[in-house]
Amino acid sequence: MRAAAAALLPLLSRGFQLSPTSPLARVARSSSQLSMTIIDKPYGEWESPITSKAMTAGSVGLGGVHYCNGDVYWLEGRPQEAGRNVLCKYAPESADKSERNGVDVSPKESNVRTRVHEYGGGAIVFGKNEDEIYYSEFATQRLCHLLKDGTSQPITEEGDKYRFADGVVSDDGEVIYAIREDHTNPEPKDVVNEVVSINVKDGSMKVLATGNDFYSNPRVNGNQLAYITWNHPNMPWDSTELRVLTLDSTSNKSSDHELIAGSDGDTSIIQPLFHPETGDLFYISDESGYYNIYRKGSDESILPMKEYDFGGASPGWQFGQQAYTFLNDGRIAAQYSKDGKSVLVVANVSDSSKAASDVIEFGSNDGLPMMFGGVHPGEGDDLYFMGGSPSTASSIYKWNLQSKDEATILACSSELSFDDDLISVPKLVEFPTTLGTAFGYYYAPKNGKYTCTTESAPPLLVKAHGGPTSCTGTSFNAGKQYWTSRGFAILDVDYGGSTGYGRDYRRRLRKSWGVVDIDDVCAGAEYLVKEGLADGDRLCIDGGSAGGYTTLGALAFRDVFKAGTSLYGIGDLTALAGDTHKFESRYLDGLVGQYPEEENLYKERSPIESVDTLSCPILLLQGVEDKVVPPNQAEMMYNALLKKGIPTCLKLYEGEQHGFRKAENIQDAIDSELAFYGKVFGMDIPEAVELKVDNI
Repeated sequence: MRAAAAALLPLLSRGFQLSPTSPLARVARSSSQLSMTIIDKPYGEWESPITSKAMTAGSVGLGGVHYCNGDVYWLEGRPQEAGRNVLCKYAPESADKSERNGVDVSPKESNVRTRVHEYGGGAIVFGKNEDEIYYSEFATQRLCHLLKDGTSQPITEEGDKYRFADGVVSDDGEVIYAIREDHTNPEPKDVVNEVVSINVKDGSMKVLATGNDFYSNPRVNGNQLAYITWNHPNMPWDSTELRVLTLDSTSNKSSDHELIAGSDGDTSIIQPLFHPETGDLFYISDESGYYNIYRKGSDESILPMKEYDFGGASPGWQFGQQAYTFLNDGRIAAQYSKDGKSVLVVANVSDSSKAASDVIEFGSNDGLPMMFGGVHPGEGDDLYFMGGSPSTASSIYKWNLQSKDEATILACSSELSFDDDLISVPKLVEFPTTLGTAFGYYYAPKNGKYTCTTESAPPLLVKAHGGPTSCTGTSFNAGKQYWTSRGFAILDVDYGGSTGYGRDYRRRLRKSWGVVDIDDVCAGAEYLVKEGLADGDRLCIDGGSAGGYTTLGALAFRDVFKAGTSLYGIGDLTALAGDTHKFESRYLDGLVGQYPEEENLYKERSPIESVDTLSCPILLLQGVEDKVVPPNQAEMMYNALLKKGIPTCLKLYEGEQHGFRKAENIQDAIDSELAFYGKVFGMDIPEAVELKVDNI
């Protein structure tokens, strides 16, 4: 259960930075340059210019970088426009350019977003020509053709029964191959996913692959179409198949199509891609224990970095993910993470009979940002990608493979900027836990205006990421700096089950969700207390979606934390098992057990069933229109806490789904959490928002 229900992550999970010319930036710089007396004040009570309002003002989510016919495109998620997603084009010379040097390409009021799998991604389809751009319109879920005059024309039939994602255009531009999700019968068990072809002129459709529960990544080479498919109860990181069909095939049944990889039923195959020159089919597989890149016909990964994951940060959650690409000269370019930093690997793969040769690695010493991904080739040796660092907002970069000059920021996700003395740089920590070692990133309190000599250690806010099959990151995150600049420490935990540490670590949660993750967040907090980096009497935890479940579970089943905040989190596993969308409707089979056969496990691990063991305050933040974790989960938890007399507060946000997109709600959520801890721990929070807490 991830909090990003579209191609873009919620704003507070991204970083942002003010442009150097903005008034706020000038004020921040000038104030820091004045000599000032350091104020001695308790942790948690420091004033900070990193306010919720400052964070959302002029800030956007960025993603979906694409280079096409000399132009750079991207998606913007705009909190100030109720989270609307807009397709933009880099146009620094345009009189209509935004502060991000872009102009809107999609029509005014359009929302470029697909709801396939609910998490979406892959909402835009680019052809070879500038007049071959198509997108999914959120309101109708119809596939639309973007016209040169800035308007659009729907190409699929009227009605809301079909949703589309992850499309590619045929070489002749006449057909789109895409994933279609059929909601004719809207019950999750009755929703049908298939690979289809769509005639761009008349919208007629033909089913090319059907018979399995899920499909993704249709990729075409001549008369061949490769795709990924899997069935319940598997998720794409559990077990999938890579199959290939011929476009003139008389059968659309997946069982009749050539099986390339995944025959053992216990291997995750993702992200297939045909080489543009040789026609070789490449894909990523975790058969070695890590997500490595393979070529059809070879049993060995093509790159020598065999003990690193190449799948990306959270593979499988959204469409359109691609952790490698092919450059204009035919070489492969792939990205992986090592010691908290991104590494770009470039290698020659033109010889189909051999592993990659002339392997070269590039990193921050070569002009690349600390973290980056989604590399897309431009003209010559130019590369475009998303990137950032602990002190730099998520941005769109341009970098030249030959010159290796410092990467240039083309567009930044925010106008905000703050001095270094406000920015806490994360430190990777490893700590002992029940299954060995777990990982996290520690952010110390930091604000150049303040110190604290009256307390030996700061309050700690432990963050549990969503998923749970996902991971955290180290790019600048205003949602974390908001806390550290006020005197809180942060521990962002990659508990067992997280991605990026190999298959065995990722599989620690098999049948153990609600055990391993809780053990790890508790162990991380206790480790920092032991190290003198956190106050054991002021340990808090928060998390969204699956991280909200870990939060509630840690508060219900352990006595480590003193308060917590659940954002659209899961309180009742049994309710979730019977009341969520198709993509995740059997996710819990692997995380907990089969339902209803193992209902006892669901009840044992449901925080709602253990209210009697709860003894600390809990804040619940929930979107009213959430289809992934329905609001009745938060309401049930709230009523149980209310009945027991435990301090609690429930805030329901109208118009929000799974993850908050509206600026006013993003602001209110984080400000309410701060005010909540202020009430719980008796902190004098400067300019705290009004918050009614029951039973306090």
